[in-house]
Amino acid sequence: MTAIRVLASELGSHIGQQVRVAGWLHRKRELKSVTFLIIRDRSGLAQVVLREVAVPADLTEETVIQAIGQVIASSQAPGGAEISGPQLTLLSPPAEPSPVDLYRPTLTAALPTVLDHAPTTLRHPLLRAGFEISAASVAGFRAALDARGFTEIQTPKIVGSATESGATVFAIDYFGQPAYLAQSPQFYKQAMVGVFERVYETGPVFRAEPHDTARHLAQYTSLDAEFGFITDHHDVMAMLRDVLAGMVAAVRERVRCATKLLDVILPQIPDPIPEVHFADAQGLIAASAGWDPRGEPDLSPADERWLGEWAVREHGSELLYVTGFPLAKRPFYTHQDPERPGYSRGFDLLFRGMELVTGGQRLYRFGDYLAAIAERGEDPARYDGYLQAFRYGMPPHGGFAIGLERWTARLTGAANIREVTLFPRDLHRLSP
Repeated sequence: MTAIRVLASELGSHIGQQVRVAGWLHRKRELKSVTFLIIRDRSGLAQVVLREVAVPADLTEETVIQAIGQVIASSQAPGGAEISGPQLTLLSPPAEPSPVDLYRPTLTAALPTVLDHAPTTLRHPLLRAGFEISAASVAGFRAALDARGFTEIQTPKIVGSATESGATVFAIDYFGQPAYLAQSPQFYKQAMVGVFERVYETGPVFRAEPHDTARHLAQYTSLDAEFGFITDHHDVMAMLRDVLAGMVAAVRERVRCATKLLDVILPQIPDPIPEVHFADAQGLIAASAGWDPRGEPDLSPADERWLGEWAVREHGSELLYVTGFPLAKRPFYTHQDPERPGYSRGFDLLFRGMELVTGGQRLYRFGDYLAAIAERGEDPARYDGYLQAFRYGMPPHGGFAIGLERWTARLTGAANIREVTLFPRDLHRLSP
């Protein structure tokens, strides 16, 4: 009977048993009379000890192998257990030399080198950990919304019109017709509020913005939610707060080893998250920061950092809502604040001094859409498919979108968003 395969993290519960471990040869250390092999699998590292046994000279690191042997206790082995006197089998031909030393505790390679060789370099435990945290965050996002009666949807990524005005779209030839890669699922998720009331989606979005910064990508993963029968944007903000709490809880519960490996300090999600109006935020900055942003329709990165520090000082919170952005800076479907003309019922959520989420209340009356589109000098015919839903009755609704890679970068302290992006796409990178 073949020994059962156990994961590296499970060896400690199989002391005295014959087991099989399989994975990549992480490290080989040959001494005079003993050889230590460290095998890496999805759960961690397992130590295999060979005494008075010759190891094949071509057994290179990253070769896929399996070892069958007895588990014994060892205080010096990972997890306090190791496999002794094993039978080794190569499951792949000997691997070629890795472009980086994956066995080292930290990677010294520059980010371009890491990205150029991502299929291999992402095997490093430190790099893997960020993506485990990302996956747990998505699971928490889904669980929080499922528990609140949302329906998950999947919407097209090839669309016939830009979601937002401007030139930040990737144009493509769709069988002879002009089309675009979707900037967001906004139009579709709003339409589906008329079907399900509460919907969410996780998927890629595309922005043809010529940014070359540590916080921007041409393609990223957006966690979107939209729901109806709200009073105003504060209902959306309350829902977002609960979703973030669910994401943090999922990371804490599902990937403790990854958070420990990266020294991640998970944020406390206050209830409610503090908020400041856009105009008041600019006044605070002008009074105390040494520069005056008033008159600008948006927050600069420096403004965001200052407000993040202010929120920690004044509210003890790493999160801050900035509400009431000028309508001129918001998409045409954003609801105006009836009490402050020129300002919106839209918001940004700052996390550790950087914009993480954009959201708000949407227009929901057909006539309001016609007026908003006309005010921007656009042809309503371009949006016929989108506007169709509003001809037949839509409730007051709103939603938000979280940038997954930016969330993970802020959570892990990554200096560059590409460190936590699988195969990033930006101004310069289309491969691998």
